[in-house]
Amino acid sequence: MIEGIIIKGISSFYYVKTPDNHIYECKARGIFRKEKIIPAVGDRVIIDTKPDDTGTICKILERDNYLIRPPVANINLAIIVFSFTMPEPNVNLLDRFLVTIEKNDIEACITLNKADLVDPQIREKMVAIYEGAGYDVICTSTKTEEGIAKLKEKLKDRITIFAGPSGVGKSSLLNAIQPGLSLQTGELSLKAERGKHTTRHVELMELDIGGSVLDTPGFSSLDMVDIEEEELTYMFPEFEGFTQNCRFKGCRHLNEPQCEIKSRVASQEIAASRYDSYLLLLKEIQEQRRY
Repeated sequence: MIEGIIIKGISSFYYVKTPDNHIYECKARGIFRKEKIIPAVGDRVIIDTKPDDTGTICKILERDNYLIRPPVANINLAIIVFSFTMPEPNVNLLDRFLVTIEKNDIEACITLNKADLVDPQIREKMVAIYEGAGYDVICTSTKTEEGIAKLKEKLKDRITIFAGPSGVGKSSLLNAIQPGLSLQTGELSLKAERGKHTTRHVELMELDIGGSVLDTPGFSSLDMVDIEEEELTYMFPEFEGFTQNCRFKGCRHLNEPQCEIKSRVASQEIAASRYDSYLLLLKEIQEQRRY
């Protein structure tokens, strides 16, 4: 029996790397299927190996965290990539990503790509919103190489997930971080403004600077079913420190009188766009609970 980490999963095959840098093609034991447990890239596992470099996953060690979509485990850092333009940033979708990352207790860093193509005032406004919410924000451009050094420093010695919608330049950024990864970059359809899904599977890739990254398929929505209504307030870091001043304990920041969050939005201490995202997500959670 050997301990290793799943670095790639294709169909029902899992590629497990052991401490001696050996890679085994493994299948999972049938008991996992019966218990409805699916191994994920990033899982630390115990495998039984054979001389032909194949093996069986016998045990999945306790996970630090787990994301359902994409299915990855034991992440230290999430780089949430959006672009300033082509496609235009969907801030509600960005906030959905951040809520999911907060729920899983993973550190988040927002990377705003294609910084060379945006008006400086628009750029500064968006950066201010998310830095004001307590997030690290890095503006990047693969053309000018802006922000690439900062991004490298952030990734060093971490297990990082790169996530974001299609077309924002995730694969291009990864290629800029480490030339030779040979990731396929996608063309953006100018008509639909949707990136082609060029990443075919989830894979853990080692970096020369230390650490590794998970490049994940582009996706455009996240389910909120695992977040309770009363939890949502705590998924918005900028609300912290204000909620205790609401008149009512357990305030949902909707129509309640003397709500401190609404007061801070009115005074622009909390960005209106972030509060709007909170309201949209709260409504979605409430509607899901009715069914």
